[in-house]
Amino acid sequence: MADKPAKPTNSPEGAAAGELSALEEAFRKFAVHGDTRATGKEMHGKNWSKLCKDCQIIDGKNVTTTDVDIVFSKIKGKAVRTITFEQFKEALQELSKKRFKGKSDEEALQEMYKLIEGKGPGLTGVTKTVASPTVSRLTDTSKFTGSHKERFDASGKGKGRAGREDLVDNSGYVSGYKHAGTYDHKVQGNNSKDD
Repeated sequence: MADKPAKPTNSPEGAAAGELSALEEAFRKFAVHGDTRATGKEMHGKNWSKLCKDCQIIDGKNVTTTDVDIVFSKIKGKAVRTITFEQFKEALQELSKKRFKGKSDEEALQEMYKLIEGKGPGLTGVTKTVASPTVSRLTDTSKFTGSHKERFDASGKGKGRAGREDLVDNSGYVSGYKHAGTYDHKVQGNNSKDD
């Protein structure tokens, strides 16, 4: 084990192990955002764009949304719609040259990693529910009247299908008959007397 060569420090993997795990963690958070079937190993173009916006990689001057989309298209395969973590690092290296023009390639890449590490997808622009008296009055089931009242139980929970439709009683008895289900009992009682 001791004679195993160390990784070179001039490659993107040469950064500290903690930095790469934080970068990979951010990649996975953005990769699964908005997709319940995503595994976190591959990232779609919309999530790549979201990462670049949320982490301020897009600055509007050096890097624009168009640049981000062009780099994504260049890095991914022709018949593929996603990029892997390795391709993600290649894309960051490509964008870091544009974003941090005055720095060396390695310094620019490290600055790019710092922008992304520890970040997750933001929820900006998400609609929040407003608790207004009008809405609460309209949704308070205890104030419902008529046929709507029949759709909810005493606790306000909906009855489901039973509350929406008249369910057909196939028991053979007239609706409202009080002695329903007693015929078999009467017949068996009479048979036992005959024995």
